[in-house]
Amino acid sequence: MMKFTIEEIKAEHKKVKSGADFPHYIKAIKNLGVSHYTAYVDDGNTEYSDSHNQSVHTGAKYEKLIVSEKMNLENFKTRLKLHQQGGTDYMTFCKDCAENGIEGWVINLGAMTCTYFDKDRKEVLVEQIPD
Repeated sequence: MMKFTIEEIKAEHKKVKSGADFPHYIKAIKNLGVSHYTAYVDDGNTEYSDSHNQSVHTGAKYEKLIVSEKMNLENFKTRLKLHQQGGTDYMTFCKDCAENGIEGWVINLGAMTCTYFDKDRKEVLVEQIPD
């Protein structure tokens, strides 16, 4: 039995205005019982899982983005830093990911890491989430 609902997660996500709010969001959904989640850049679908690997999906959140076949990690890192400092909104960040070849990311709430991956599901960047 899932401890959390997609509605509870969406309610927490609505409080996020920029990347600067992200650590608070992570803490809130961790408290709901989320152990990890995977976000997909192409349509915004996010799969939230608990420690028993039971999961809920948000479904597509926006019109499809085309994720570039070409990875541009240095440009992505620049755009990511801007987003983390509150310089871009979530949709802009997703477009930046797509343009730079980022297919999505996995958030591990136990390890407090965010792992970005490319179209081949290959890890391209792992970051520690500040708490």
